[in-house]
Amino acid sequence: MSNLENNEQAAPKKVSLQEAMKQMLANKKQGQAAGKTGNGLVKNTKAMKSQQTKKPNNQRRRTGV
Repeated sequence: MSNLENNEQAAPKKVSLQEAMKQMLANKKQGQAAGKTGNGLVKNTKAMKSQQTKKPNNQRRRTGV
């Protein structure tokens, strides 16, 4: 009987996809709640980058058209 119990503990219980997604969502929510400071702002924000990175095409000005 103890062998049967050991096998049940060793093999992970099969979980449906729906249950797994619910668990992942709950973990994500807990992580987000832990990452907030007292004033409601998120601690780790990414630095903003300039969106104006592409140089304008000045071929018209060079060719005089």
